[in-house]
Amino acid sequence: MASIIEVKGLSKTFKDIQAVDGLSFSVSGGEVYGFLGQNGAGKSTTIRMLLTLIQPTAGSISILGKELAHHRKEVLSNVGAIIEKPDLYKYLTALENLSMFARLSGIHLTKKELLQGLQRVGLAERAESKVKTFSQGMKQRLGIACALVHNPQLIILDEPTNGLDPQGIADVRNLILSLSKNDGKTVFVSSHLLSEIEVMADSMLIIDRGKKVAEGKVSDLLNPSDTLVALETDNDERTMNFLNATEWSKGIQQNGRGLVLKMHRREIPALNEDLVRQGIQVFSLRAKHSLEDYFLTLTTANQHVDAYTA
Repeated sequence: MASIIEVKGLSKTFKDIQAVDGLSFSVSGGEVYGFLGQNGAGKSTTIRMLLTLIQPTAGSISILGKELAHHRKEVLSNVGAIIEKPDLYKYLTALENLSMFARLSGIHLTKKELLQGLQRVGLAERAESKVKTFSQGMKQRLGIACALVHNPQLIILDEPTNGLDPQGIADVRNLILSLSKNDGKTVFVSSHLLSEIEVMADSMLIIDRGKKVAEGKVSDLLNPSDTLVALETDNDERTMNFLNATEWSKGIQQNGRGLVLKMHRREIPALNEDLVRQGIQVFSLRAKHSLEDYFLTLTTANQHVDAYTA
């Protein structure tokens, strides 16, 4: 599918700080594209350049096949975005907010069309409720409805699940997936919640200190044949003796904090069955080849205790 975003050699310098350094990437139409990096990696600076909120020091940005620097108005008319938290009028209803954003976009929508927009994000039943009564997750979904009011082809979301509870995160995740899979929208989503990007994204880009360190299909980058499985049983010594006498021995990894095996993800159920047949009680089998592990191997976040704050 044709590229919706094409970035080449993008750089941004603030005095003596190189925020973005020669960044190049491509986003295909209709996909959810995850944008990852720890704090200070250059994610927000990149997104602001994509939206012409700041000007690049060097490089080029093409969106929907047009050079952003020369076709700003035309390009941005087909882009919807939320940077951090959506700006909503808390003393107006959801319907009034959406109507106002439509008018600001130069669009006149009927009440039926506005309600359809709220239905799309699961808020039709709260159309007449004031935004001040909404949870943070509901506000985020209303913000996405406002970003969609002019029916853009590309949606850019900066940390859309930040500060949400588990239900709010799930609601926004399902909405993003629906926009891509059901509506054919391209969604460029920045997030520090690595597990969410792993579930949502078709492709991803990881940057560190303003530079690209990895880009590609999530399924290719997270090779299932290289899954690390952390094993916890009632008797590690007995478990190790059993594993060493079987084909599983070839996958045993050196680890001072417990038993870890390297295998294909499909082999995990068979390992569990073999252990149970030996009368070994399995307390947990945890696949560790996740986006978090991959992220930590590539970025300076491995210097920090908690990758999820990165």
